[in-house]
Amino acid sequence: MAMSGSDTTPDDAPKKVSKLPILFGFVLMLALGGGGFFAVYSGLILGHGAAVKKGSPHVEALPDIAFVPIAPMVVSLGSESGRYLHFTAQIEVAKVHESDVVLLLPRVLDVLNGYLRAVEVSELEDPTALVRLRAQMLRRVQMVAGDGRVRDLLVTEFVIN
Repeated sequence: MAMSGSDTTPDDAPKKVSKLPILFGFVLMLALGGGGFFAVYSGLILGHGAAVKKGSPHVEALPDIAFVPIAPMVVSLGSESGRYLHFTAQIEVAKVHESDVVLLLPRVLDVLNGYLRAVEVSELEDPTALVRLRAQMLRRVQMVAGDGRVRDLLVTEFVIN
């Protein structure tokens, strides 16, 4: 048997790998990335869509309300403590009822003063107490002013010293 010097045939030579699929994948990746960026940037995805427009945004008119200030109150806390509560608030009312609530302010002050004097000092010092106290005071003010006149009670100062 005679052996030839070459065991390989021309068909066994390594084939050249085509770079076309890699190039196609890279172009597709750039196109999809650019399209995704545009969609997010323009607000089509994860945005406000048609709500975001250049120019002046649509702003709804404020409700027809008024704020009636309550005179600052200083309430003594307990007979022996020598501590005081400084309280200031405003009553949110519909504009048509503003004069009615202003007329009733002495009654409102009386109700709030009586309520705040009856509250325990330990309850006033609780950080979460203001939410409960505000709800109680709002209900009392609504009872004095009558149904539908008072919308809210806004506490602007609540200081214990």
